Amino acid sequence: MPSEKVLEQKKQTVAELSEKLKKSVCGVVVDYKGIDVASDTKLRGELRKEGVDYFVQKNTLIRLAAHEAGLPDIDNLLKGCTAVALSENDIVAPAKVLAKYLNSKGKDKIVIKGGFVEGKAATDEDIVAISKLPSKEVLVAQVLGGLNAPISGFVTVLNANLTGLVRVLNAAAEKQTA
Repeated sequence: MPSEKVLEQKKQTVAELSEKLKKSVCGVVVDYKGIDVASDTKLRGELRKEGVDYFVQKNTLIRLAAHEAGLPDIDNLLKGCTAVALSENDIVAPAKVLAKYLNSKGKDKIVIKGGFVEGKAATDEDIVAISKLPSKEVLVAQVLGGLNAPISGFVTVLNANLTGLVRVLNAAAEKQTA
């Protein structure tokens, strides 16, 4: 039986993990068995640049935190060597970085087990599909471009009509002076 101090530390860890899970819009659970230290350090750096929190923790503690956070559906992912990548504001970032890493380093190093998106469990196929989505900035630009296109067309039509009117008036004025 663990000492009171160790038990209190574990409770605090579970509470902190639970809070991280609650704040996150996306989480990816991976099996990191077979990854070397240099590759892991590089991966952590890339995830950090994207604002993704990446950590390794005991499956039991993650499971308890997931239940507290309302994510019991990820229980089946918590077997073996487990690392978790969490993002508080970008659904695509963790999946994109991990998928890019898989494509460049080979699947024998790290395996995506699954994860969650906005509180709902996601399979490994879902996470790979999410990784293929454009970033939030690109999506916003595409939406704004789509909204701007009809307005630009309308302005062009109005401008063409006004240009035509000016030409007709100029032609009429030239006829009168001639």
